Amino acid sequence: MTLSHRNFRGENRYHSTCFMELTLTTPALLFPAISLLLLAYTNRFLAIASLIRGLHAEYQQSRSQLIIGQLRNLRRRLVLIRNMQALGISSLFLCVFCMFILYAGQPLVGEVVFGISLLLLMLSLLLSIVEIQISVKALNLQLSDLQESEPVFSGIRSKKRRKDVKP
Repeated sequence: MTLSHRNFRGENRYHSTCFMELTLTTPALLFPAISLLLLAYTNRFLAIASLIRGLHAEYQQSRSQLIIGQLRNLRRRLVLIRNMQALGISSLFLCVFCMFILYAGQPLVGEVVFGISLLLLMLSLLLSIVEIQISVKALNLQLSDLQESEPVFSGIRSKKRRKDVKP
């Protein structure tokens, strides 16, 4: 598809060659993916909320510093998941808005809106990667007390400890 815009004198102001034509069905293809992604984010949020409630009750009894570290990680994860959800919902909204713009006969504006929608979806996925890394850190924190107290787990070490240990 070649786009040309002419000014009042008939001269080309803008010329671009696109390899794909954006139709109403293109943004609609993202609906199932974004919906499943938002469902996964919601499940993560609910699981973390349940963990926080349980750890809070446990902390009230034990005052363990290990629990404080876990709660810090969970709080960071909650903030990330909230932002992931906001970006995912914004991406879905812009997909619908893009379809409206395309329906209104503005393909160039629709392409820009769709591009922004894809960018928001990518940012949401990037935050998801960060949240997973924090989750792994929380699990390592949980396992750290087992490594110190149980001989069965003494051979399991985090990457940081492996660097310190000489073969």
